[in-house]
Amino acid sequence: MTGPVTLSYEGPIAIMTIDNPPVNALSYAVIDGIKAAFDTFEASECEALVIACAGRTFVAGADINTFDDADFSAAPFNALIGRIEASPRPVAAALFGTVLGGGLELAMACHIRVAHPATRLGLPEVHLGLIPGSLGTQRLPRLAGLAKAFEMISTGTPISAEHAVGAGIVDHIADDPKGAAIHAVADYAHSHQPPRRASELTIPDIDQAPEIIAQAKAAAEAKPFLPTLGAIAAALEAATRSFAEGERVEAAEFEKLRATTTSRALRHIFFAEREAQRVPGLPKDIQARPIKSVGIVGVGTMGGGIAMTFANAGIPVTLVETSQEALDRGIGIIEKNYAGTVSRGRLTEEAAKERRALMTGATGMEALAEADLIIEAVFEDMSLKLDVARKLGEVAKPGAIIATNTSTLDVDKIAEATGRPADALGTHFFSPAHIMKLLEVVRGAQTAPDVLYTVMKLSKTIGKTAVVSGVCYGFIGNRMTEMYLRESEAMILEGATPQQIDKVVESPRWLGLAMGPNRMGDMAGVDVMARIVNEWVESGEGPQAPSYRALVRALFHLGKFGQKTGEGLYLYEGRKPIPNPATEALAKELAAMHNIAPREHSEQEIFERLIYPMVNEAALILMEGIAYRPGDIDVVWTSGYGWPTWRGGPLFMADEIGVGEIVARMDHYAATLGNEHGYWTVAPLLRELAASGQRISDWRPAS
Repeated sequence: MTGPVTLSYEGPIAIMTIDNPPVNALSYAVIDGIKAAFDTFEASECEALVIACAGRTFVAGADINTFDDADFSAAPFNALIGRIEASPRPVAAALFGTVLGGGLELAMACHIRVAHPATRLGLPEVHLGLIPGSLGTQRLPRLAGLAKAFEMISTGTPISAEHAVGAGIVDHIADDPKGAAIHAVADYAHSHQPPRRASELTIPDIDQAPEIIAQAKAAAEAKPFLPTLGAIAAALEAATRSFAEGERVEAAEFEKLRATTTSRALRHIFFAEREAQRVPGLPKDIQARPIKSVGIVGVGTMGGGIAMTFANAGIPVTLVETSQEALDRGIGIIEKNYAGTVSRGRLTEEAAKERRALMTGATGMEALAEADLIIEAVFEDMSLKLDVARKLGEVAKPGAIIATNTSTLDVDKIAEATGRPADALGTHFFSPAHIMKLLEVVRGAQTAPDVLYTVMKLSKTIGKTAVVSGVCYGFIGNRMTEMYLRESEAMILEGATPQQIDKVVESPRWLGLAMGPNRMGDMAGVDVMARIVNEWVESGEGPQAPSYRALVRALFHLGKFGQKTGEGLYLYEGRKPIPNPATEALAKELAAMHNIAPREHSEQEIFERLIYPMVNEAALILMEGIAYRPGDIDVVWTSGYGWPTWRGGPLFMADEIGVGEIVARMDHYAATLGNEHGYWTVAPLLRELAASGQRISDWRPAS
């Protein structure tokens, strides 16, 4: 037997081995192979069967690509594992690595499950907008109870092997699960006991079913925009009846979910995150530079968070500040952050000490002479960053990578200042840097391929979702954010209130972000936003219209910096935002100054004016080669800006709305609001896609 599944023998025991690297996913070929191997086993005189895997893990789920197939059906695999469960001869699963989704469903159809101590088991389909489709909603409640099944299926969070034994999902733990499984099935076969079949078990906590099902239904009602939660409740409720009824309900709910926008959006992000790691054009034999130590210049909020990111990954960090006082203050912030993590039970005191011990402080650049990677995280001021870059170019050892943490500034200028631009690039971490997933890796015009490759590879080590961006104002995320904030402020000057705008953005009906643009601006700091805008405008590269972002610049001039001063676009009672009459008065004053006429704003208009210019800017970003792919842009927004993953990112959402509709509305606003400054000029790519009826998510550059 050849292919991804083979059958071998150890005495009277048959061993089915799945070998489909990298994660032994259940592709069509694997399922066909399992069927062929099981047919052979059934026709043999073997006493028992062990299902094992080659490589680094047991089956870690289905091949998600198949979910998009028009003729996809889980029925053949479900019938196959039903045959495995019905076998009169014992079948064991030898588990290790990550046993997820269809892998766990295959294991639960076996009669015995033996796991390595480090195994993780879970049903993560909820993260793809789905429920388990191969009887996971039916066998898991019968093995572990409804409460545990609801917890595992609704959160998608894997559990440890030890936890799985306690829950009744795993029977034995062994350092050699395959060997232990062989012994287990041999003993079982010789005992002549009938196999224990999950589908025939009584749900252990069936007496608590009404309360658990009510809890599942309440979760679904609380988030009606996530249809998966309703499907989970329906499937678990069906599990309390018969296995056949549960199978029917699960199949129907799975198929409904597979076609939903929510599931398609989540699957889009799943693949986009993985594709973002692939950098086009890199040599096949490229090697990463070794990164065994990191230096951080500037130990403020960002620098401290970046230092924690590397220490959390076990990489030694040297912290450099201009004075001992500044260094002590920065280290104090780091220690406070670790103390907070410990107090919340997310880290042990011992682990926090180990991470803190990886950090050393200094007040001179010479301390960075042996660092493999140096990240400057000083204040967002070009002259300051250029000065630091020049000094780093002098002190860093040959081959060291020099990175600038900047959100908007010209990485090429900073790289040039180092005197070794091939060794330099941008690393735009998001605040708080030790928590936020996104890392924009900014490739300079002269960044060496191995430097870019090294940092992208390193991003996995430090637990970041990395996306490559070219050099431009704001890179991918902040460049698009500028359009969003521009229109928010423009509508406030036209008479909309900050809370009216934020309400639309925060409503799941429209978008579902945790914060609208005005709450976000006050939290980030009006002063931070205004300084960035002022520098951009004063450089001559930014918009020169006198009314551009006039509100945030006026608030900055008045010392109203947002939450930190208790007043900005909102007033604050602690951290609670309340309407600010002074902001509304200031907006009217600025509107009169710039001859801006008042107008009514429907929720539809607010949504369109905030989002459609962002989509348009994304099209320009793609045309200019700043982003490699549309999916990269969506990952930036879902990983760094709080865009709901169930929306799939701005460009996936644009495709759901229709590119043609967006172009038509951009033209509408150009006609009704005027287009003197080009704010509503449609990107050629967007107009071309609209004319041809293509999706922007599917667009790829010609070369």
